[in-house]
Amino acid sequence: MTPRLRLILLIIVAFIVDYVPFINLPLLWSETFFHEMSHGLAAIITGGQIVNITLNYDGSGLCTTRGGVRFIVTFSGYAGSALWGVLLYRISSALSPTKAKFVAIAMIAMTVLTLLLWARNLSTIVILGILLVTWLLPLYTSLRGVITYFIQLIAVFVILDAIRSPLYLLDGRDLGDGATLASLSWIPEIIWVAVWFSIALGSLLLLWKHSGNKTDSNLQ
Repeated sequence: MTPRLRLILLIIVAFIVDYVPFINLPLLWSETFFHEMSHGLAAIITGGQIVNITLNYDGSGLCTTRGGVRFIVTFSGYAGSALWGVLLYRISSALSPTKAKFVAIAMIAMTVLTLLLWARNLSTIVILGILLVTWLLPLYTSLRGVITYFIQLIAVFVILDAIRSPLYLLDGRDLGDGATLASLSWIPEIIWVAVWFSIALGSLLLLWKHSGNKTDSNLQ
């Protein structure tokens, strides 16, 4: 199978899974996790710290930070989740299925770290526990390439959700990251939504550009 065909199939599967109740939740929660972690990492990088991370069953979340550059921290949520998707997809594509397990192990480590340091309420603990199991299960399959496809499916789902999620901010309620950036910069919220949408769409187009027609021998 060519990398481009694989990408098309993964996009189709991600769209289908998104409408399957309960099955879609770990993928939805993964996108929220990457979104909130992007806020948190931006705070740490700019000299702040993460106070706590909250994940809700409906797919919403909150990363409470202290210090750091507020503009960068706020901007990084939607932008970061799309970039996480690209990073996971590209790394897993470049590695053999055996080595791709190390990507899953890194995600497990990050999930455990979040669980231990920043989870403060029941829903967050439960969701992180489910995400932990989700990342653990593919490690125990003997089918060659399953772990790679699994990581890439999550990556594609995260990018697709990063394309769609900023559009929900255009609800006239003046709430969320877009409204915060508008108050900090005097640039209208719709512009920030457009920027996030463009970053996520560009991330998907980047994967398309880098997916050639040569068969990926790692997955044969």
